[in-house]
Amino acid sequence: MAVENARLVSDSLRLLESLGPLPEPTAEPFFVTVSGLPGTGKSYFCRRLVEKLPAVLLESDAIRKTLFTSPVYSSEESNHLFRGIHLLVEKLLSKGIPVILDATNLSEKNREYLYSIASRLKVKLILVRVSAPPELVRQRLQSRQADPTNKSDADWEIYRKMQSTEEKIRRKHYAIDTSQDISPTIDKIVREVLI
Repeated sequence: MAVENARLVSDSLRLLESLGPLPEPTAEPFFVTVSGLPGTGKSYFCRRLVEKLPAVLLESDAIRKTLFTSPVYSSEESNHLFRGIHLLVEKLLSKGIPVILDATNLSEKNREYLYSIASRLKVKLILVRVSAPPELVRQRLQSRQADPTNKSDADWEIYRKMQSTEEKIRRKHYAIDTSQDISPTIDKIVREVLI
């Protein structure tokens, strides 16, 4: 366990260094957690949001490939990845750096870790669930396989397997269908952060 904890600390420091320049710390940082199945538009939504709000965007797909050069997507690898992400989120928020987290976050059990970080650090937590019609998701997943800048390895089969594991968010959250105009919801989130 001590070896695993030391590795997590080392990994989180490496990830922190890989983020590049950080936004200015604020007295009241916020934490936006985005959940949804692969191909639903989480990354697109997060990129649009970070254009309007100064925050660090943490993408679980990119972080996985930073930590594991040849990811195998085992449960051990995923556990290590998300423990590292949680540690990184906590470090950034405790320094006053706002965070937007782009990850599937499909189970309420896993989201509880994120809730507890926000509660412990007394930061504003904004939850977002992203979805899209399945046929649009299928098209997106097929087209992004040919995109060399794509960070995700998820395909239609992975989407279908994960679909049965998605749990409802039990807290107040924004529900966004990315086949529609997402601008009004982004504006609402920006207003909520600035209140």
